Amino acid sequence: MLMRMYTRYCERHGWPVQVYDISYAEEAGIKSATFAIKAPYAYGTLSVEQGTHRLVRISPFDNQGRRQTSFAGVEVIPVVEQTDHIEIPEDEIRVDVYRSSGPGGQGVNTTDSAVRLTHIPTGIVVSCQNERSQLQNKASAMAVLQAKLLDRKRLEEQAKINALKGDTSGSWGNQMRSYVLHPYQMVKDLRTEQETGNTTAVLDGEIDEFVESGIRWRRQQD
Repeated sequence: MLMRMYTRYCERHGWPVQVYDISYAEEAGIKSATFAIKAPYAYGTLSVEQGTHRLVRISPFDNQGRRQTSFAGVEVIPVVEQTDHIEIPEDEIRVDVYRSSGPGGQGVNTTDSAVRLTHIPTGIVVSCQNERSQLQNKASAMAVLQAKLLDRKRLEEQAKINALKGDTSGSWGNQMRSYVLHPYQMVKDLRTEQETGNTTAVLDGEIDEFVESGIRWRRQQD
């Protein structure tokens, strides 16, 4: 539901989206997904969406129709320019190749073209199974791994700055927004108090008011 919300938001703004990897849950739905939004200022705009999103609804997978609360984490990292490069020694990366799974084109599922990269020192794992070519998947996965390592480095540097400033406020990542579909309809941002009863529109990508209020809220924290 979150992935559809963000892709629909990007469609409304004319922002191209490239899906790198989707991991499907055993019973139903998506366990995790990685996708790139290729548009100017997309990271600065959507970085306020990072955090834990909470969904309350009647579970469609429960034959007793009981209410269910689910949580999903959203991570937003910038795709770095080629000049902003971090060297990753080959002996620090384990490369696994496997056959793509889930819905896809005929050619995608017939060869071991999917690639999983594990950065041994940090334990970061990145997968890509979108392309037909193993080399293409490896290049896309390497770009994501590089972005994650650079973001990790940026966070470490920021932590040092915060320690010097005595900043103990921590992250605002926990439960930044709730989507309640039962027993009433409400989407509410817990940081900004922005809310709406039109849950259908929000889940269809109409989140401009939430993004804009998040940006205003972030400015107030600086």
